Amino acid sequence: MKPLPSRRPEMTERLMTETGLDEALLREVVHGFYTKVRADALLGPIFAERIQDWEPHLARMVDFWSSVALMTGRYHGTPMAMHVNLPVAQGHFERWLELFRETARALCPAQGAAHLIERAERIAQSLHMGIADHRQFMTMWKAAP
Repeated sequence: MKPLPSRRPEMTERLMTETGLDEALLREVVHGFYTKVRADALLGPIFAERIQDWEPHLARMVDFWSSVALMTGRYHGTPMAMHVNLPVAQGHFERWLELFRETARALCPAQGAAHLIERAERIAQSLHMGIADHRQFMTMWKAAP
């Protein structure tokens, strides 16, 4: 039996039309956002300690946001595994979102900014909850007899 053709290109095209986002704009958002993150007093040191070669990281983040925002399916990874052991708390996520919102609103059409921000807020919430759950589990596991 022949596999059904993917509807992904149609979804991507529809999202691009509805949001005004495209690959070039997502690249600009990602690069602009991480420029702010790297200069930020709270977030910069966390990233500086872990990322020495920024080009592969930025390329991976463009793929990630392409998948998240435009449903391209380009990103293949495990974000939770990459973040679960970071020394971050609620304030870090709030600052991350503040910088992301600022960047998206400055660079994107209103509909595109809203689309990206909604997804960023969900991602931040998911990562924050996952990290908190992991820490609670590790604390309980270490305390077990």
